[in-house]
Amino acid sequence: MTTPQPALLQLIGGTPAVPVPTENSWYTAKLEAASVAGMKARAAVSMLRGAAARGELAPGATIIESTSGTLGLGLALAGKALGHPVLLVVDDELEPELRSLFSAYRIGLDVVRTPHPTGGWQRARLDRLAELLAATPGAYWPDQYDNPDNADGYQAMGAEILDQVDAVDVLVASIGSGGHCAGLTRVLRTRWPHLRVIGVDAVGSRIFGQPDRRRLMRGLGSSILPRNVAYADFDEVHWVGAREAVASCRGLAASTGIAGGWSTGAAALVAGWAAERAPAARVLTVFPDGPHRYLRTIYDDDWCRANDLLGESAHAPAELASPTGSEVTGWGRCAVVRDPAAEVMRVADSAPGTTDVGAGAAG
Repeated sequence: MTTPQPALLQLIGGTPAVPVPTENSWYTAKLEAASVAGMKARAAVSMLRGAAARGELAPGATIIESTSGTLGLGLALAGKALGHPVLLVVDDELEPELRSLFSAYRIGLDVVRTPHPTGGWQRARLDRLAELLAATPGAYWPDQYDNPDNADGYQAMGAEILDQVDAVDVLVASIGSGGHCAGLTRVLRTRWPHLRVIGVDAVGSRIFGQPDRRRLMRGLGSSILPRNVAYADFDEVHWVGAREAVASCRGLAASTGIAGGWSTGAAALVAGWAAERAPAARVLTVFPDGPHRYLRTIYDDDWCRANDLLGESAHAPAELASPTGSEVTGWGRCAVVRDPAAEVMRVADSAPGTTDVGAGAAG
């Protein structure tokens, strides 16, 4: 049985919020890389504590979760703090740096070698996770995509921000599981009820209605539709491509010395755009992690050349009239935000003779 080490929880949170200059303005960024395991340690602790409180997670039980990497770091720390062994279902594209780090932490890895033909690595990992859960009595799956405790884990981040900044008019949030945006919005709108929320997705992600495509960007976007995404919270959505995220990451690092991964680059791009577009608006974003796992990808010239990521990138978003109106390839923006699952149901229910089919799908 893993011995709990609750003192480790002191390593989570308490991160700074710093001004980041743009060409003619600035925005505020919450630097979650200043916390040992990055942003998702907050969600990891919240999900494990919530499950234990409900009796779903027994003392010392094994945690099994699918991850592209970042949540895995959070679960590694949360597992040691709360006394649970952790088994992570990862895939062949997990960076060598993270594999080495998980090995040093004595975190078990089950590596998926082949992507699912339609759901990619994410679906393949979830299918393997189901097999492991069935074979491991007493194991617990946090299910970051659909677990409301994920969003609850960011209440403390919201409280920190309320103490750190005078006002926020616009929140720019990268979207993967949807947890940190939902949790932050809930807290920040208690003080600033007219807060505008801009979601930042990846090109090739299904979350906001674009077609599912293979993505180089990890930790941002999704091949499934997470229920933690609170669609009603959003005022607009942006989709950012890998080339644009690389340019943003490298530009941010060169100008400020702040570096991070795909989510950081995408959020920085859109936050800078929002600050330049409305200089009087006080824009806030979150940089989820630091640069270390991306040194052989985003910050490696050879890797970027091999993936055609160093050419000209978009300097402004293409405007879409609807989330499904056209496929975004570089950087796109839409002021209409819909839940794709609800939209499918609406279309099915409105078609003649399909009411029963739609009702069945809803179940």
